[in-house]
Amino acid sequence: MPRYSEDKISGLQKAAILLIVLGPEKSATIFKHLKEEEIEELTLEIANTRSVTPQVKEEIIDEFYQVCLAQQYIAEGGISYAKELLEKALGSEKAMDVIGKLTASLQVKPFEFVRKTDAAQLLNFIQDEHPQTIALILSYLPPSQSAAIISSLPPDRQADVAKRIAVMDRTSPEVVKEVEKVLESKLASLVNQDYTIIGGVDAVVDILNTVDRGTEKHIMETLEIEEPELADEIRKKMFVFEDILLLDDRAIQRVLRDVDNNDLALALKGGNEQVQAAIFNNMSKRLAVMIKEDMEFMGPVRMKDVDEAQQKIVNIIRKLEDSGEIVISRGGGDEIIV
Repeated sequence: MPRYSEDKISGLQKAAILLIVLGPEKSATIFKHLKEEEIEELTLEIANTRSVTPQVKEEIIDEFYQVCLAQQYIAEGGISYAKELLEKALGSEKAMDVIGKLTASLQVKPFEFVRKTDAAQLLNFIQDEHPQTIALILSYLPPSQSAAIISSLPPDRQADVAKRIAVMDRTSPEVVKEVEKVLESKLASLVNQDYTIIGGVDAVVDILNTVDRGTEKHIMETLEIEEPELADEIRKKMFVFEDILLLDDRAIQRVLRDVDNNDLALALKGGNEQVQAAIFNNMSKRLAVMIKEDMEFMGPVRMKDVDEAQQKIVNIIRKLEDSGEIVISRGGGDEIIV
């Protein structure tokens, strides 16, 4: 039976021992986040692990804790901040050892330090940058933070930045590093050396779904003139049928007044249980029974027909929102006061 000493254990062996110590329940949860080949390697290593001294187990658990702590510190304030705190707790040599192990395997997201920055302060810092630079930065930030910033840009720059985010595909690490240097980034040395996929239509949709309705409307109207195909692609993704769950009961009832019952039955045929429940709870029992019977008797339907019926209802919802008759619950969207 192999016996292990801490200084001769590989990373794979340490991971296997850690999972053994954590027990089957927690290990199973961790496995859900791993790739198939990683699970296979770990399973094999766990099966081959026999005798481990309590001291080695303790050292591996301690190392794992230190690495987790370092990762948290990096996320909070960057490498320098993590190094400073770990030095106080572990000493200079041990701190550098822990950070070295972490940064060798951890790919810290570009502009991570910006996520801790107040949106108003960040706006002041980047508003005079080139629209492409602003688009690059916003592509990496959470939609709520990006939405707050793009809402406060001058109207003539909002659509330009949104368009650049939407058409952005791949950006070289050199460009990302250069922009991070302009922002005095602490994490430039940790940027993934592979090309990073950022931006795209989904990114701008997330942002537009979060900004206030006025900003969204201005951006979309501008894009419809300058980039009609892009505007159409964005609009199709902006509010989907399942987003009916964002409406309150009164809004759902208002929408149902304008919806054809045949379209509703067809749309609900492809809707999930939550959406169906939300709809049926906001109509009379008699009408709910009738719609359910229609859904049952229509039998199998084409997905294309379901999509068309759902889109009709989505169009009604957007029209009612435009007229101010209903409100779609949105996160953020308040203007930044500077």
